[in-house]
Amino acid sequence: MNLFIPKNYKSLLGDFESTEQAVKAVKDMFQDNLSAQLALLRVTAPMVVLSGKGINDDLNGVERPVRFPIKGMDEQPAEVVHSLAKWKRLKLGDMKVQPGMGIYTDMNALRPDEDLDNLHSIYVDQWDWEKVIGRGDRNLAYLKKTVKRIYEAIKVTENKLFIEFPQVKPVLPDEIFFIHSEELLRMYPDLSPKEREDAIVRTHKAVFLIGIGGALSNGEPHDGRAADYDDWSTLNEDGFYGLNGDILLWNDVLERSVEVSSMGIRVDEEAMRRQLEIRHQEYKADLFFHKQLLEGNLPCTIGGGIGQSRLCMFLLKKAHIGEIQSSIWPDEVREKCAANGIDLA
Repeated sequence: MNLFIPKNYKSLLGDFESTEQAVKAVKDMFQDNLSAQLALLRVTAPMVVLSGKGINDDLNGVERPVRFPIKGMDEQPAEVVHSLAKWKRLKLGDMKVQPGMGIYTDMNALRPDEDLDNLHSIYVDQWDWEKVIGRGDRNLAYLKKTVKRIYEAIKVTENKLFIEFPQVKPVLPDEIFFIHSEELLRMYPDLSPKEREDAIVRTHKAVFLIGIGGALSNGEPHDGRAADYDDWSTLNEDGFYGLNGDILLWNDVLERSVEVSSMGIRVDEEAMRRQLEIRHQEYKADLFFHKQLLEGNLPCTIGGGIGQSRLCMFLLKKAHIGEIQSSIWPDEVREKCAANGIDLA
C-alpha cells in the first residue's frame, strides 16, 4: 500500500466526535448547495443491479464487481454497483424529466480492486448526479458553466464550514481554472499524467481538466474512461476532443492534487457508436442500456460523481480517507497511522 504520512500531522478537529460532527455538516451543507446550484431532486438509488444489462459502470474495464446470485429470482446474477453513471440516465428517462432539471443521490459502492492508499478505499461514497439537457447544450460552454456551479457549491460549503469550525480555514481560490489534457501534455511533455496534474494544480489550486479518455497526441489517454457514458471523442469548440473532465484541488496536507469529481456531458447515439468502436466493444450495443440509448429512448444528459469522503477529507484537512469513513485496512496501515496521529474510523 502506498501510504503517505504528512510530517508532524495533527487533526485540526481534535477528537473523533468533533470529526463526525464536521463530516455531517459538510455532507448536509454541500448536498443542499449542489441541489440548489443545479436544480436537482434527491432520489433513492440501488446498491445492486442485475448483471448482463450494461447498467453497471465498467470503470476502466478491468475492475471486478462484487457479484452474487439472487435466490428469490431463480439465481439471476446481480452485482454491487461501481457507480450509477448509466442507471441515472435510465431513471431520468423513466421519470420523463424535462431539460434543466435533474436528480442526485447518495451512491454507495464497493470496488475491491482499488489500490488502497490515502485517497482510495474499497468502499466508495459519492453524490451521483445527472441532469437533462437539450441537444443544443452538448457543448464546451455548457460543460464549463456547470463546472462553475459545482465549484461554487464547494466554495459556499467551505465558507459556511469555517463559521462552524473556525480552525478549518478556507483555502480555495475564487475561480476554477480550465485546461485541456492535450494542452497540459504540451506544457509538460516529459511528465506522467499524475505529475502533470500536480504541476498545474500546484499553481492554480483548483483546476478542471478537460478531455479524459481519448488518446492524446502521444497516443495515450490522460486517464481511462468507459466508452458508454462520458463523451470524450467529440471535437469541442477549442479544437480538442472531449466534453468531460475532472475537478482537481490542491491538497496541502498530502502535498498533491486530488480529484474530487469526475463528470461530463454524456454520449449521444453517434458518440456511443464511435467510442464503442474505438474500444472494440461493439458487442455492447446489444445490451439493455446501450440499446435504449442507441434507439433514442434516453434523454441527453450531463452528470458525474462527487466523492463524499474525499470532499470531507479535503475540507477538514484530513490526511487519510479512513479518518472520514469506516472501511477495511491492512493491520500494518492501521498501526502506522495510529503511530503518526492518523485515527482511522
